[in-house]
Amino acid sequence: MRFWSSAGRYLKTTVASPDEIRPSLWTSAISDQSYTGSEEKYRNAILEQYKIYVEMADRISARRSLANSFFLTLNTLVLATVGVFWKDQPSANPLYLLIPLSALLIQCAAWFWILRFYRQLNSAKYTVIGLLEEGLPASPYWSAEWRALGEGRNPSRYWPLSHMEQWIPIMFALVYGAAFAIALVA
Repeated sequence: MRFWSSAGRYLKTTVASPDEIRPSLWTSAISDQSYTGSEEKYRNAILEQYKIYVEMADRISARRSLANSFFLTLNTLVLATVGVFWKDQPSANPLYLLIPLSALLIQCAAWFWILRFYRQLNSAKYTVIGLLEEGLPASPYWSAEWRALGEGRNPSRYWPLSHMEQWIPIMFALVYGAAFAIALVA
């Protein structure tokens, strides 16, 4: 019972609330009055930091997409190779497939955890972006876009891709397991 409780906590994805992050976001020693004596320079510095941070979040999304493409290509190649070379039932003992099956399942698990990592990182980055927008005249992401999408709570308005993409490595792992089971039975 304790194992499942620990596993459930480990698999659950959570992000700190804006109220937890807000106190540590702004540097208390720096204000618009203390920032070289100019509120305009202070606002420009906030805007510049915001631009850099949004660019960093975009780069994380690009890396996530690249990782997805790599693993999807790898797994598609594996399935295509198996399909091409498995014209006739192999005469070797199917237990020899345990080694490649283990490698494929480990690679699917790595894919799953990498996607989870990027999902958590992006969630945190977009929360910080929203908090940075509190210091700007407009809040296109935090107050407008995210609310227009129902904050990801209503699938008919918005279904986050990150919720769906984590099922892909699981599906490949199930296909590999089913193929191994068929090879054992056949």
